[in-house]
Amino acid sequence: MSDEKWIVSDKDHLGGKPRVQGTRISVAFLLECLANGMSVAEIVDAYPTLTKNAVQGALRELAQEKEAAAA
Repeated sequence: MSDEKWIVSDKDHLGGKPRVQGTRISVAFLLECLANGMSVAEIVDAYPTLTKNAVQGALRELAQEKEAAAA
């Protein structure tokens, strides 16, 4: 498993909202796509700045943060 950080935020992009590194795609939008039934492959096809690795990495990072917050 990589130590690469997939979720980043800074005031210069998307008003500081968390986004997938290297893109202007917010984490909230990514989750909305998944909640609406899009597969990872469909998301990657629709948004070429995303890679399968980036989507899976961001989701893994979210899961780890959620687990750490619950501990």
